Amino acid sequence: MDLFPLYNSVRIALISSVIIFFLGIFAAYYIRKLPAKVKGVIDVILTLPLVLPPTVVGFFLIKILGPNSSLGSTAIDYFNLPLIMNWYSAIFATVIVTFPLMYRTTRGAFEAYNENLSFAAQTLGKSNTWIFRKIILPNCKKGVMAGLVLSFARALGEYGATSMVSGYTPGKTATISTSVYQYWRIGQDELAYKWVLINVLISFVVLVAINFLEDKTPEKKEMSHA
Repeated sequence: MDLFPLYNSVRIALISSVIIFFLGIFAAYYIRKLPAKVKGVIDVILTLPLVLPPTVVGFFLIKILGPNSSLGSTAIDYFNLPLIMNWYSAIFATVIVTFPLMYRTTRGAFEAYNENLSFAAQTLGKSNTWIFRKIILPNCKKGVMAGLVLSFARALGEYGATSMVSGYTPGKTATISTSVYQYWRIGQDELAYKWVLINVLISFVVLVAINFLEDKTPEKKEMSHA
């Protein structure tokens, strides 16, 4: 059994998770401070990929990154780097599809944060950077980590946009999801079932991890010490 689809899926999910980890935290932290109307408009734009069909996201990516687009043709002409139909093309898709999960979860954690802790640190002369690194992030880390784990799982199982921008080439662009479809399409149900089982097991582990993070809330910790 060729394990390349597992390796490629994990590679894509890890890289996209690192990207959306920083983008999600940055967006969530600064957008929450904006006026309600402005925040509402930006929030709709950033969350749109969460409700759009993945094939629609893939269609727009092909139009933006394809060889007939200005960006795609420039990458080919100057760097000999085609932006679609390669394994790394799936990173563009997974970042867009999973970003809303990271952003929404992280913003929820930041909005639940007690700002009085920051005000207290400011009275002690601490910089905003210090406050963010030493106070805000540690107090919001469970929400941030839950968003990251959920985004990783979503990236691992992404199919629609990924299949459109990366296609399916064994040993080159194949992922778990595209492999399941291709094996089913050619009648190799046994191999399809194996990849389905692997995906289910990974998803199960991810959900257990998320539940663990949610259970370790400060309120429950205080009750355990009471």
